[in-house]
Order: sequence, then C-alpha cells, then structure tokens
Amino acid sequence: MASFIYARNVVSGVGGLFGRNQHQATQKQNSILMVNKQKLYQSDFMKVALQEASSAYNRGEVPVGAVIVDSATGDVVAKSGNRIEETKDPTAHAEILVIRQVACSFGQVRLPNCDLYVTLEPCPMCATAISLARLRRVYFGASDPKGGGVENGPRIFAQPTCHHRPEVYGGINATNSAALLKSFFALRR
Repeated sequence: MASFIYARNVVSGVGGLFGRNQHQATQKQNSILMVNKQKLYQSDFMKVALQEASSAYNRGEVPVGAVIVDSATGDVVAKSGNRIEETKDPTAHAEILVIRQVACSFGQVRLPNCDLYVTLEPCPMCATAISLARLRRVYFGASDPKGGGVENGPRIFAQPTCHHRPEVYGGINATNSAALLKSFFALRR
C-alpha cells in the first residue's frame, strides 16, 4: 500500500508532472497500480483455495478447493474443499458448497458481486450453478480436459441457453493445482 501512495504522489506533481498531462498520467498510473494490486489479491485468494484443496486431499477427497470473494470489499465470504466422500453426496463439489454457503448467508440466490476462485476448471454441473448464481467472475487453476465444463467439454458459458456468462480467467496457480491433483491420483492408481 505504501508504494501505491508513493506512486500516486509522484504522479500527482511531487515528481515534477504539471499541467494538462498531470491528470492523464495520474489516471494511467492508478490503473496500472490497481491492476498490480488485483493480481496480488488473485494470487492470495488462489492460495486460500489451494489450502482448501490440500485439506480435501488430507480427508481423502479429490483435492479441489474453492473460495468466494465479495468483489466490493475483497473479503473471503466462503471457502471449502470437496466433501463428496465425507457427505456421501455426489454434488458436494467445492464450488457448489461455497455457492450454497454464500447464498444462505446473504439470503439471495443471485450473487452478482461475488467472484469464485477454484483450483480446477469447474465441471458442467458447477459451471451451470455458477451461471444460475450469477457470479461475476471465475478464476480457476488447472484446466480439466476430461471433466471440465468451461474451456473444455460442453463449454457451458458458450451455450445459447446459458443466461449468464461470468468473466473467466484460467491458469492461475495452475502448476500447484495440477501437482496436487497428480499426486492424489498417483496414490490411487
């Protein structure tokens, strides 16, 4: 944060910019710094999702973790890992669990000011739930060529019957997400 304030002071005149170009330079510098700040938060939120995936791994679940963040405040409002085996519920995917938690705590079925961070590309079921919940953005780690439903498989958000298409960003911390999954399945085979 200190670097953000310092950079803002430099651009606003302390560093020698004056006149009409000062405002343009300030806007440009602020947008660059906010982009950098956003990247930092993306990485932090994905780390929380990876911790949830690791917990799922330790419980004997497929290691997928998910986090929902309130985009207005930047607060984590729900986090979970897969709990399919534990609950004997085939729909207890990490994404579904966090969507349920937030919908219940907010008292709403639509969550347009929320972003989802998940360690694996959502499956078709989860992608449909994401669309129905109207999540603003989806950030995922590893791609899932066999079971994915966003960039692979049926590509739910590209279907004409899909009523809401969130912004999707893949490949965030993909190496760590994929390594955890490979380790889990290597032990099972």
